[in-house]
Amino acid sequence: MRIFQPIRLVLVIAALMLLTACSSFTDIKTDLTERVFGRELSDPPHELSEFKESAAAKLIWQAKVGSAGDFYFTPAIEAGYAYVASSEGDLAKFDISNGNQSWRVSAGEKLSGGVGVGGSLVMVGTQGGVLYAYDISGKLQWKSMLSSEVLSVPVYYDGLVIVRTGDSRIYGINANDGSRKWVYDRTGPALALRSSAGVVVDGGAVYAGFAGGKLISIRADNGKLMWEASVAQPKGVTEIERIVDITSLPVVDGPLVYAVAYQGRVAAVDRATGRIIWNREISSLNGLSAQDARIFISHYTGSVYSLDYASGKTYWRQGELKNRRLTVPVPMGSWVAVGDVEGYVHFLSREDGSFSARIRVTENPILPGMVLINSNTLLAQSAEGGVYAVQIK
Repeated sequence: MRIFQPIRLVLVIAALMLLTACSSFTDIKTDLTERVFGRELSDPPHELSEFKESAAAKLIWQAKVGSAGDFYFTPAIEAGYAYVASSEGDLAKFDISNGNQSWRVSAGEKLSGGVGVGGSLVMVGTQGGVLYAYDISGKLQWKSMLSSEVLSVPVYYDGLVIVRTGDSRIYGINANDGSRKWVYDRTGPALALRSSAGVVVDGGAVYAGFAGGKLISIRADNGKLMWEASVAQPKGVTEIERIVDITSLPVVDGPLVYAVAYQGRVAAVDRATGRIIWNREISSLNGLSAQDARIFISHYTGSVYSLDYASGKTYWRQGELKNRRLTVPVPMGSWVAVGDVEGYVHFLSREDGSFSARIRVTENPILPGMVLINSNTLLAQSAEGGVYAVQIK
């Protein structure tokens, strides 16, 4: 997904579509996405205010993997190691205790999605639609040609690698040899944001959000649709105003799955039936997380919300990070961490959303998918290719 830019969406993009002579409708969609997720900042990030720290954040180690280019990458943590990729084609393995590099391999072409780990495989996808699977020592096991670019993280589940491509297909790939077992295909709206929204697999079901505010559940063993739910309904006069795409990962928590749409709503959905339990008007591009009966959401304008998981009621809202292009919130016990466009990682109190600590690890944007190393340490990757282990106490 391109790095988010909250411009005056309707006016600017509508003018673009009227005045720009694109060679095809695909070009229009790409230009649209670039201006929603683009790297140029039209509205400056809100100036950070001073606060009294109640905790201490420190950088434990840092490493370098390569630029993210026009995409974003999510590191993977498995058995004491971090696996990190870059658009330049590199895949690297680091010791999470000290950042020492164990190995680095090159796919020989541009990578475009995050790293998936499971079943003794390390998986990455390319802009050309190739899924690569390596073993944990970095040796290539197989590669599989898919229909279009792989923008999201491949997921291992029960002998399958489940991966989503940019043309709205989801594949079930045999983890032993890369052969195709099944494919789920759907037709989306003509105008949609290009995003890195992937899949979540839990209890034999695959959950994925799509353009038009749709959330689906399919069987992991054969790709058959079980249900489809409308998280948000398009509204407005123009096609731009009617974009309500789910551009982030759903989150499974107990009997519910949560999803949030851009220019739409956040909703709790019954996993068994697809019935909407509750929803409310909150818009997000990068997504949400859940922990201990709380939902945490980065609003597209820069606010962070804490909601009750059962009703959607607001516990608190932190609004002092306006236009700072926040990552997905990462719950960490007493804190919730978010990264921003200027390379800061902010730690908020889980109870009331107040600032507890802050650290700047780079001058470049933090990519949306920070991951936990342990209960008080996270791993962040930046747009220029830095990898940072940050601890809070």
